[in-house]
Amino acid sequence: MEPATVLSISVAAILILITALSIYTAFGPPSKQLSDPFEDHED
Repeated sequence: MEPATVLSISVAAILILITALSIYTAFGPPSKQLSDPFEDHED
């Protein structure tokens, strides 16, 4: 394989992993630990 192809696949895989981790953190079980700053500082 050419180096450009390997680099492209590597960058795409990293982006997909970061996106999947972000979605899991935002909507999965860890989201129960997140706090909403707008609810914390209601007037």
